[in-house]
Amino acid sequence: MSNTPHELAEEFPGQHDAIHALRAKDPHFANLTDRYHALNRAVHRAETDVEPTDDLHMAEMRKERMVLKDQIAAALRAV
Repeated sequence: MSNTPHELAEEFPGQHDAIHALRAKDPHFANLTDRYHALNRAVHRAETDVEPTDDLHMAEMRKERMVLKDQIAAALRAV
């Protein structure tokens, strides 16, 4: 367990302005980042036992977070 928040600013260093601009003009991208943020917070709360969960649910949340991160990365590469 990492207990480290995976914030988008940390995951995509130097891309803050691109993320902000893309969120402003692309509702789908904004939705992806909103979903990533909410899921990332849920994973962090589970990892720190603020809201404990079982191992299967934790693995599913982490996989979904990875898929969202991959989609965000693809959108950033496309600009």
